[in-house]
Amino acid sequence: MEVVNEVRPRGRERITEMMQPGPPGPIYMVNLLKYRERAEYADGDRGLTGREAYDIYGSGVRAMLPRYGGAVVFAGDVTFLSLGQVEELWDEVAVVRYDSRAALWEMSTGPEWTELSVHRVAGLAGQLNIETTAIDL
Repeated sequence: MEVVNEVRPRGRERITEMMQPGPPGPIYMVNLLKYRERAEYADGDRGLTGREAYDIYGSGVRAMLPRYGGAVVFAGDVTFLSLGQVEELWDEVAVVRYDSRAALWEMSTGPEWTELSVHRVAGLAGQLNIETTAIDL
């Protein structure tokens, strides 16, 4: 299995897929985050680590989430890989619930998110976003 961290979706096909209705009911986005050592802003160095830059983005998004039926379910630092192999571990895992894929799309294409995303891009070396749905146990 090849794993490629990204900061932005690659190709029009992926964006088109993201615009589809998705599964019924809520989705849970699993975010595997890898931070840059130093944030890389297009307008130059702001003296922030990647995590500090991403935290600016994260705080803004947490404030927006309720308006889109969303909530952070879990966030935590990655501390150990007990099974499997990867070249490099992610730094943090976050799980965010949205009422639907459409709600996530609406939030992440709006002007407020776009303004915040400069900090996300500056702070992240890469990320995996995995859409999941709940199952009955």
